[in-house]
Amino acid sequence: MGTDAPGDWLELRGIGKRYGRQPVLEDIDLSIGEEEFVCLLGPSGCGKTTLLRILCGIEPEHQGRVWLKGQDISDWAPAQRRFGVVFQSYALFPNLSALDNVMYGLKGMGRERARKLAEDMLELVGLVAHRAKYPAQLSGGQQQRVALARALAPSPRLLLLDEPLSALDAQVRGFLRQEIRRLQRHLRIPTVMVTHDQDEAMAMADRIVLMDQGRIVQQSAPRQLYARPASTFAARFVGRMNVWDARPDGQGRVRVGQQTLEMDAAERLGATTSPQIGIRPEQVILRDRDWANERAPLPVPAPPNRVPVEVSDVVFCGAYIQVRLEAPTMGATVEAELTTPTGGELPWSRGDRIEAELPSRALVLLGAHV
Repeated sequence: MGTDAPGDWLELRGIGKRYGRQPVLEDIDLSIGEEEFVCLLGPSGCGKTTLLRILCGIEPEHQGRVWLKGQDISDWAPAQRRFGVVFQSYALFPNLSALDNVMYGLKGMGRERARKLAEDMLELVGLVAHRAKYPAQLSGGQQQRVALARALAPSPRLLLLDEPLSALDAQVRGFLRQEIRRLQRHLRIPTVMVTHDQDEAMAMADRIVLMDQGRIVQQSAPRQLYARPASTFAARFVGRMNVWDARPDGQGRVRVGQQTLEMDAAERLGATTSPQIGIRPEQVILRDRDWANERAPLPVPAPPNRVPVEVSDVVFCGAYIQVRLEAPTMGATVEAELTTPTGGELPWSRGDRIEAELPSRALVLLGAHV
């Protein structure tokens, strides 16, 4: 698989890994730019943590090589690689203060110099006032920041983060997302983070590497991955998406059930097998039906991509409202997502027959295999 990474500072070529006869990683090619923040995203068991362990040298690969600035480091021990690692469990020493935990990674340096550097790192993460406290006296978010300071103190070539925020509550996670990204930009250190949380990856990454069953299935900037997922898996794992089976219906058109839809990518359908199309719920436009026109002796044909639907459910979600619709002409369900209007009430309720517009520019071709 090719990559559009911005540089070849760090490269993994043809990485494979198995446990017994079970493959865990297959044919992984990946490059990391010199100041890039990359998220390895995917479901549990997809191989992302194994890939991170191979990167830091604590897990051997069965095939492929790891290169750093053109030098093969595949056989280097973790200490030789000089990569900083922050684990999900923090891995702080309970009998050491925050300051001593950070100093622990600075062995070989004079004590006074190490102490000054450790204090500087704690100040960088906003914890210098807590330097004498032990891990048990710190909150989960504070412990994670100490772990981050310890990983950054030796000026590592690369920062590796393994699900660093998953044990924290939502409010702390949101704060630490911003803090980690701020530090990464300030120190200009290349970073690879493992996560199964799509919101985390979208908020933090320069590039998301989406993995499934030991393979990279797509890699791109967060906005591109969200707007143009390359497969049904990508569409459904990153955000929510309506997905329907489709078939060609002339130039620039597809048919879903009995409904004809225009779409920008329709011309590619003829070269695919088992094609599907999709649209994000927030891109579905809802409006009242023009009953006067429909009942007229000579009704004006509906504009393209206007689908008659019936509201089957309305779910209030705070800032937005989910609307579930049945589309008889498509033989399918359509989900829409609308910003909550002032007052919190939609003009429609269950049982109302309205109209859904599926803009051609928003329809995405998925599951296409040439």
